[in-house]
Amino acid sequence: GEMGAEGVQGVDGKRGEKGEQGSKGEKGDLGPAGAMGPSGPKGVAGSKGGRGAPGKKGSRGAKGARGDTAKLLRSAFSAGLSKPFPPPNVPIRFDKILYNDQEDYNPSTGKFNCSVPGAYVFAYHLTVRGRPARVSLVARSRKVAKARETLYGQEIDQASFLTILKLSAGDQVWLEVARDWNGVYVSAEDDSVFTGFLLYPD
Repeated sequence: GEMGAEGVQGVDGKRGEKGEQGSKGEKGDLGPAGAMGPSGPKGVAGSKGGRGAPGKKGSRGAKGARGDTAKLLRSAFSAGLSKPFPPPNVPIRFDKILYNDQEDYNPSTGKFNCSVPGAYVFAYHLTVRGRPARVSLVARSRKVAKARETLYGQEIDQASFLTILKLSAGDQVWLEVARDWNGVYVSAEDDSVFTGFLLYPD
C-alpha cells in the first residue's frame, strides 16, 4: 500500500562507550612564557680578559714640600796693581780690587787665604816693560809654578799663566817676582791682574 506519514522524532539514545585513542595530532602553538625560576649557583671564574685602553690623565697633584738645598760654597777674587815694578821676593800686593766679595784675598798682604777646601784656579795677566820679569806662584810657602818674560829697552809685552791647585783651609797663595827680574808694569793704559776662584769644593 502507500507509504505512511513521517513518524515523530524519537528521544536521544544512551551515551556510547569510550572509543579507542586516536592518532597523534599536530604540534600546537607556543604557549605564553612561564614564571622566572630561582637563580642558579655561581659559575667557575672565566679566563683573564685582554688589557684595556689607557685611562684618562689624572688631575695634577698637590705641590710637594720644599726640599733641603745645600749651601753654595763660593770663593773668588780678582785684583790689579796700582803701581809698577813691585819689590822682589815678597808677595806682590795687588791692591786695586776688581772682585773680592768673600774677602778671601787680602790686598794689604797680597795673599789669598783659602777658607773653602777644594780645587782652585789661579791665573795672572801681567804687563812687562823695559826689563825682564821672573814671576813665581807661591802656595803654602812653596814656589809651585815659575815663568819669565825677558824684555829690554822700551819694549812692552804681556805674561800670562793659569793653573789648578788643590788647597786646604788656611792655605795661602800669592805671586812674587825675583830680585833683578821685576819688570811688572802698570799704567793708565796697561793693567797687571791676579785672579783666583774655587773650581769645586772637597
